[in-house]
Amino acid sequence: MLVINEDITISEQEINIDQIRASGPGGQNVNKVASAVHLRFPIHESSLPERVKQRLLTLPDRRISSDGVVVIKAQQHRTLEQNRQDALRRLRLLIMSAVHEKKVRRPVKVSQAARRRRLEGKTKRSLLKQSRRKVTSLD
Repeated sequence: MLVINEDITISEQEINIDQIRASGPGGQNVNKVASAVHLRFPIHESSLPERVKQRLLTLPDRRISSDGVVVIKAQQHRTLEQNRQDALRRLRLLIMSAVHEKKVRRPVKVSQAARRRRLEGKTKRSLLKQSRRKVTSLD
């Protein structure tokens, strides 16, 4: 059971985890031991709420395929169990990013007092810079 938050949980049957051989350096052991993990999570067939599914599908994330399957490859750690936990943690973070709704930004009009203060600051700064100029004689 993967707990996303207090309202959303995913059963282990919905997540497909395959053992694969890790790529990269590792000596002779890398050819014998399948310590990496390939996690697949079909979004359409999951028990997630519909609004979370829709947000997941619209995320600009390369781990989500065009047919709606989350694919995560974990191979950072030396043991299978650590890579499995890492893949589940990354899936949880991805789903959590879709659960949180971003607040809608409402543009506000700048007040006249703020506008006046801004212009006064600009005038003050301009006068300061003018006073630093080289003095030239007009005669």
